[in-house]
Order: sequence, then structure tokens, then C-alpha cells
Amino acid sequence: MSSANLTREETAARAAVIHLDTVDIDLDLRSAPDAAESTFRTRATLTFTARAESTWIDFIGAAVDAVVVNGVEQGVDWDGARVSVAGLRTAASTTNTVTIVATGRYSTSGEGLHRFRDPVDGETYLYTQYEPADCRRVYPCFEQPDMKARWRFTVTAPAGWQVLSNGAETRREPVDGGVRTRFAETLPLSSYITAVAAGPYHRVDGTHHGAAGEIPLGVLCRASLAPHLDADEILDITRRGLTFFEEAFDFPYPWGTYDQIFVPEYNLGAMENPGLVTFTEAYVFRGASTAAQHEARANTILHEMAHMWFGDLATMRWWDDLWLKESFADYMGTHAAAAVGGFPDAWVSFATRRKGWAYTQDQLPTTHPIVADIPDLEAAKLNFDGITYAKGASVLKQLVGFVGEDAFFRGAQRYFADHAYGSTTLPDLLSALEQASGRDLRSWSAAWLQTTGVTELRAERTADALELTVSTVRPDRVTVGLYVERDGRLVRRVGLATDITAERTALTGAALEDVVLIVPNDDDRTYAKVRLDDASTDAVARGLSTIDDALARAVVWAALWNAVRDGILPAQQYVGIVARHAPSETDAALLTEAAARAAFTIAHFAADGDRSALAAQWLETAWNALQHARPGSDAQLIWARTVGAAASVSAERAPDLRAILAGAAPAPEGLRLDPDLRWAWTVALSATGHADDADIAGELAADDTASGRVAARTARTARPDAAVRAAAWNDAWTDATLTNDHLDATIAGVRAGGRRDLIAGFDDDYYARILPAWRSRSIEIARRLVIGLFPASPSLDAADAWLRDHPDAPGALRRLVIEQRDGLARDLRVRAAQPSR
Repeated sequence: MSSANLTREETAARAAVIHLDTVDIDLDLRSAPDAAESTFRTRATLTFTARAESTWIDFIGAAVDAVVVNGVEQGVDWDGARVSVAGLRTAASTTNTVTIVATGRYSTSGEGLHRFRDPVDGETYLYTQYEPADCRRVYPCFEQPDMKARWRFTVTAPAGWQVLSNGAETRREPVDGGVRTRFAETLPLSSYITAVAAGPYHRVDGTHHGAAGEIPLGVLCRASLAPHLDADEILDITRRGLTFFEEAFDFPYPWGTYDQIFVPEYNLGAMENPGLVTFTEAYVFRGASTAAQHEARANTILHEMAHMWFGDLATMRWWDDLWLKESFADYMGTHAAAAVGGFPDAWVSFATRRKGWAYTQDQLPTTHPIVADIPDLEAAKLNFDGITYAKGASVLKQLVGFVGEDAFFRGAQRYFADHAYGSTTLPDLLSALEQASGRDLRSWSAAWLQTTGVTELRAERTADALELTVSTVRPDRVTVGLYVERDGRLVRRVGLATDITAERTALTGAALEDVVLIVPNDDDRTYAKVRLDDASTDAVARGLSTIDDALARAVVWAALWNAVRDGILPAQQYVGIVARHAPSETDAALLTEAAARAAFTIAHFAADGDRSALAAQWLETAWNALQHARPGSDAQLIWARTVGAAASVSAERAPDLRAILAGAAPAPEGLRLDPDLRWAWTVALSATGHADDADIAGELAADDTASGRVAARTARTARPDAAVRAAAWNDAWTDATLTNDHLDATIAGVRAGGRRDLIAGFDDDYYARILPAWRSRSIEIARRLVIGLFPASPSLDAADAWLRDHPDAPGALRRLVIEQRDGLARDLRVRAAQPSR
């Protein structure tokens, strides 16, 4: 194992003998605008007490230039990841000071200090991203969450730049070729949530009157995106969120300033750096946007804000307890979006998007408990998944119902009061919740947090009785909705609630006459895969879109999706239900997910002989829905995007799309042909051979932006030409100059249109390349290659052979291959189960 892959045991041993006090960081970023310069100067001075004469400090970069321990320079002992230091003072009352001068590398992978050049104006932008362990790519540190420090940053950058860090700016002074900016000392922080950003960012200022005084607010993005930044909406949500969380947690916002910066080529949705939250630029809407997109952004803003307490103030000791921050932030983001964020239907989006992610992840052979076993950093990197986020949040939603909302928040208040600026584990939180609620949560924790798998929930009826069955018995309470048909609509007649204590539970008081639809968990309180009986499936096939309650519709949509994924509901029948009811779906999140899942079903689950015809039918469904959608509505925009996705597989509407893009035919009334939509249609046309290099060049000339260049790369590599796809395949694996976004664009082009025939010859090459790529590329880039280029082979033989022949491959790489192999196995199994036409 590489020394860069820190283990739980060795970091615990280090924390037992080192008590970190302060870290001073000095970065010199004046070289950043020069594309020929790939490195920067970095210096860290760490003060700490020690009970051992030697230790190591983490750093991954170009060079370590000097190591000074207590005023004495030592020889550099650095293996590329760890700097060994010796001669430490071990007396309890003495402090050690270690200074390491080093050379770091600018990143293009979104890890460490990412550098981006804006093609619009040629300006350079920098930002950092560290979780779980990339702080060491920028400055030497103790890279583990339980070793907190008070940090002091000094950053030298070109004049005229915005320079930001976790603390408030305290001083600026001109230096040769730039400006040196100093920042206030932070309160204790883990290394992975320290942050720096620098560049000519556009900034909008605001203030918030918090519980402990005025909080300066900032919203920033690249200068070329400034016309699209709706800062007022972002600031409004920020103020409401801060008010809500300060009151809910009874703890004033502790980090001074609150800047939120939207950054390019970002690998995540956002990151909760105290005082400097980073977000993907996808949340700066260049064109038309739906209510669901604004809700998702608000949810993310509030999710990251919740981390200011859950994760930043009280931090998990090691990555086993990652859920202590991510599950809570995921729950709190949705809770706050519904309570104060202006999106009362946020739990509908949660039911369809987040829970769908969790259900999928929890059925993989690599599923794990919410409280996971994380032996090392590579395992931690891959555990930012649907279990840690969405399943954890789903279970917390149940816990709030179990102990009561008031008790839950009293427990959270006790937790923060007891553990502020410290490190925690699961028992710390359970103890606080138990004291607040008076309930014993150990059995609940064992059943929900420390087990794996999705409970299957179904209602079984006879002539005069109704029973609820569960595949796994966990302490829970479930509501079953009974629906009748009235005037062509499905109407909820009653909801029956019951505690789950056994595999079968009789529901009393159920009058079943005229009941056509039974929906277990129709309030989506529990975490379970719902199975509809045949009569209920028939009922929703007739009337799904007539159910008034969006949350109940979300549960039904999810039940249908799980049934088609499991080979129970035929793919053609599922796509037919979507085609009938999605055009009438009024919730933008539900419509978006239904359309995406129909396309996925056609590509992955339809029988080989049916796929082409079904794809053409789906394109016609989307095209007709687009023509009939209300002008300017969210539905119109969603269907326009759906047309683009469908047209990349089926070419029947290519002449229409070309005519609209060329201005030779009118677009549907009210539809805004913004650059993002134009690119989606252009990529589709390229994938079917109906757009050439001249068409792509024309679109790029009109949108020569970062987004435009990424889309143009996808369009060029999507052409249905074997030589084009072969060149793109080779570039993805060998061109180390591709940024993370450009690599994604290349992979998207290789896979465009589902043209397996163009890339089937690369299956053996894939399995030959993945281990060398894992060893030579960063984990983020290697992960994208392993997942994005996994072969959709007609059998499992090649995947099984690689797993058999590589038992000693890194565990994280094997996990990715196992997960992709499981997805392929499901595809093949479900296709084989399809009824013949």
C-alpha cells in the first residue's frame, strides 16, 4: 500500500502522541497566471506537544525543500507523501515548532489547489478542495479529522485579485508582483475543511444580523458568469437558514464571515469549508432553470450551512462516522428547505432523488452500514455515497418521528454544547439524544445504523383482510394509504398506521370494498422498497397522475421504478406508464426523474430486440409533450431536455432539431433556446451523425465559454465514427492534460448514443488499463475512468476474470469494479426476464 493511503490505526496512534495547537500557512500564488508555471511555494509552521520523539507530517507535491524542527534544520526525509520529523521534545510542558518549506503543484483534477483559465477573458481562478485528504496537496499538515488546530493563513497573489480563506481578512500589503493578504486566526478546525480561493472573482456583499452580532456575507463567481448570478436569492436563503439553524441548535454561527463561492470544474455539489463554502458552477444558471433546480440549490446551500455545526463544530473522529456529518446535513438541508427555505415540497424531491440513490446503493454487493468500517483513506473517498448521505438522512427522518422533533433538537443542542470544537463518535450523539428524549436508542441504532440492506414492504389483501409484510424486521412505524376511484381519479380514502414488530402485521379497521390501490408508506416516512400488488399496479397505470398528493405520487413512481429494476415490471409497460402520466406530472422533480428513468430503462433493461422501437416511441412521447407543454413552463423545459437525451439514441426528429437550431423552423412558443439546450440538441445530432464539425464550430463560436468548450468536446467525440471514438478512448486514458471536466466530456462522447458497436473492441483494453491508471492517476480521475468506461459487455466473463486474477488490487478499485459488474449483471438479468413481444 502506498504511504499516501493513511490507515485508521496509524492515524489514531499519531493522535495519541501528538496534540496539535496552531498551524501557520504561507502560500505564494503569484505564479498562477503563467500557464507555463505548474508549481507554487508553500510553507507550513506547526506547533504541538508530543509524547514521541518522532512522527510524520503529510505532504504530496513537487518537492520538500527544507524541514526545520525547533530551530534546527534537518535533512529532508520525504517519500512523496510523508515528511519524517525527529528530535521532538517530549516533556509535557514544552512545545515543538516544525516548519516545512515545500513546492506544491497546481491541480486540474479538482483535488488540492485547482487552477482554471477562463476562455472568455483569459483570467485565472484558483480554489481548494480537500475532503477527505487533499489538504496535503497544498500545504504540509496532519491529515486526519481528529487533529484540529487554530489556523493562520497568509496568501500572496497577483494584485487586483479576490483572496479568501476561512478567517476574516485582517491586512493587505503590496509586495513585488502582487499583494500579501493575512487572515484572522480560526477557531479549531480539521485540515480537510480549511480553504483558500483566489482570482478576479465577481463579488456581491451582504450582511446578516446573527445571534452573536453581524455576519458579513459574500457571494462570488467568475467575472464572466456575473450576469447570471442571482445573488439576491442566494443571500435571502442564506439569511433565513442562518436564523433557523442558530435558533434550532441554540448555538450562534461560530465562524465569523460567511462567503459562498461558485467555482469552475468542481467535483462535488458543494463543500462546507467554514466561512468559505465552495459550490459547483452548475448552480449558476446560465439559461432557463426549473423550480426543481432552484430547490436543489437551496437544499445544497442549507445542507452546507448545517455542516457549520454538524461536521465543522463537532467533527467525527475518523471517517467511520462520516455519517455524523453527512447524514445530518442531508436531513437538515431538506428539513430547512421545507421549513424556511421557500420550498415546502422539498420532501417530495428527497423521496424521489435522494432515496432513489440510497435504494440503488443499498442493493449493491458493496453496501455497508450507515456507521461504516473505514480502514483507510481510499475507502473513505468511496464512502461519500448514497448510504452515508441519503440512507442516513432517511433513517434520521424516522428518528425524528421516533423521539419527536422537539427532543431531537434538544439533543442536538446538548451535543454541540458538550462537543464544540472537538471530535466525536456515534455514542456521543446517541447519549445526547437519549438524555433529551428519555428513550433508549441502542436497539434502534443497532437495527438501522449498523445493518445493511433495503427492507421490502408490501400489503397483501384477501377478501376481508389486509396484512403488511416486511422482509426485515426493524423498529418502525408505517402508514398504508388506501385509495378508491372517483370520477376517474385516485382518491385517498384513509391511511392506516401501524408499528412494525414482526414480519407480518394485520391492519385493523381496513374497509377494503372499492379499494383499487394500496400504497404502503405513502407518506414516505420509512426507508423501504415498496411493492405494489397487481391490482394496485393496474390502478396506477390508469390513474397515477390523478393522485393529488405529490409525496404519495413520489412513493408510487419509486415503487414502479424499483419493480422495473428488479425485473418484476416489464420495461415496455413501465415506459408506457411514464409516457401516459409524465406529461401530466406537475412536480418538476418527479417529472425530471420519471423522464430520466424511462430513458435508462430503454438503454439498460429493454430486450435487445425491442430497444430501437422503444427508443423511437419514447422520442415521440417527449416530442409531443414538448409541443403541448405550457409555454415557458418548467415542464416545457424538462421535455426539451428530454428530447435532447432521446434524440441521441433515435434520429427520427433530427431534421426538426436541425431546423429549429438553424432558425429555419420556430421553436415551441415560450421555449428559450439558451446555450445549454442548444448544446444538448447538438450533441444528440452529432451522436446520430446529423451534425458535423462545422455545426459544432458554429455553436462554439456563439458560446466560446468554459461550458461551451466542454460541450463541444462531447459533441466532437460523440460522432458515430469508429475512428473518432477510438481516438477519444485513447485520449481518455493517456492524455494527462485533460482537466476533470474535459475528461468527463470525452467519456460522455465515447458512450454517446449507446453505440456499443463502436467501442466493443476496447473491452480487453479496459481491463488492461484500470490497474495502471489507479496507480498512476489521482483517485478522482481514476474513479471517473473506471466507472465511465466500464464495458457494457454481453456477459460477465471479463469482469469476473479480472476480479479473480486481481485479488490483491487496491480495495477501493475492486469495490468500483464489483459495483459496475453488479450493474451489468442486473442489466443482463432484467433483459433476460422481459416477455417476448
